[in-house]
Amino acid sequence: MAELNTGDGGGGKGGKVRSKKQSSKVDLTAMVDLAFLLITFFMLTTSLSKPQSMDLSLPDKDPNEKDNKDTKVDENRTMTVMLGADNKMVYYMGLLATPKVGPKDITYGKDGIRRELLKQKKNVLAYSASLGKPKNGIIVIIKPTKKSNYKNLVDILDEMAITGVDTYAIVPEFTPEETKVIDKK
Repeated sequence: MAELNTGDGGGGKGGKVRSKKQSSKVDLTAMVDLAFLLITFFMLTTSLSKPQSMDLSLPDKDPNEKDNKDTKVDENRTMTVMLGADNKMVYYMGLLATPKVGPKDITYGKDGIRRELLKQKKNVLAYSASLGKPKNGIIVIIKPTKKSNYKNLVDILDEMAITGVDTYAIVPEFTPEETKVIDKK
């Protein structure tokens, strides 16, 4: 326990009367013990932050299914983003043979792909509303090459979340025409 020692400050000799000097000493051992107990308690009872991961849903792959049907999408709603080496990114709207926009080189970030995604999303919503289908939004097809890096793929997936694009797919296959476009300097 805390202890307060007081000394008698004066000698036993007669003479002048002096006021007693009190020496104070507080034993803080119990306070230190309590502090370490509290630190230990909170370290053991709190949970560390868990790493966050992105949910990725992949289609079911049935090896026995022989007639794999390709899903057809409206070319007016489709934007294809190709990721190349050295942070290169090329996009186009529609089909590559008859593109509505592009193919154009574009940069990452708010002044590059984000601005273009928001612009094309707005155009697709206006187009769909004119057809009487106001809920049909843009579809983005992301095609990373073998030379692209993982950071670029994560960056484009982040842009999908930031811009609110709900429908997107990662497709690793390239046509020969797309390979020529992405490899062009």
